[in-house]
Amino acid sequence: MKRFSAVAAGRVQRVGFREHVYRETFNKDISGYVKNLDNGEVEIVAEGSEEDLRALVDRINIIRYPIAVKSFTIKWQEATGEFTSFEIIRGDLQEELFERVDFAGTIMYQTLENSELSLKKQDQMLDKQDQSLQLQHTMLDKQDQMLEKQDRMLDKQDQMLDKQDQMLDKQDQMLDKQDQMLDKQDQMLQVGIETKEEIVGLRKDTRKYLDDEFAEIKKELAAIKGALARAGIQV
Repeated sequence: MKRFSAVAAGRVQRVGFREHVYRETFNKDISGYVKNLDNGEVEIVAEGSEEDLRALVDRINIIRYPIAVKSFTIKWQEATGEFTSFEIIRGDLQEELFERVDFAGTIMYQTLENSELSLKKQDQMLDKQDQSLQLQHTMLDKQDQMLEKQDRMLDKQDQMLDKQDQMLDKQDQMLDKQDQMLDKQDQMLQVGIETKEEIVGLRKDTRKYLDDEFAEIKKELAAIKGALARAGIQV
């Protein structure tokens, strides 16, 4: 068994870094603690197998918004067996409440960014769908023009029925094939319309979900603010 003591510096406080470290040790045979230091850094002490500990270092020495570990000093030692589990050592109530408020704001900002990106992608999909529908309409217009020309040809051919019976039989077969093509294109157009409606419905459902999530976050922030006020802390 091994033990390491590490200090992480950078953007590591009030961004959920301690929770990230704790989450990476969950359900693993690693014991120790993580805590904030007064100088803005975070201390991590962990004991376990060397393989698990090295994997843990790789997963917590990260730069991934909102966490940015700019330096990570580490000392390796033999395990002492003094810890029974891994825990987060909390600070005083005011410090923890302010950290949770800051972290909640960061998560809400991330959610907004992800929502905007999702909506932009949906808009792009709808634009492509519109272009596809316009192209299909153009193709149908051209086919209608072709059918009109063919009708005029049939009018002329009707005058020559006695001599052109065999030609009319072949042209009838061509018209049957074209009707089949039109039926298939009508089906494709209907699928395109239904797909667009499904995307529009998904977009509405996404907006409702986001509205519900934002409302829940506002409630939680209001509860935190109330708790701060009852504790005599003005925000």
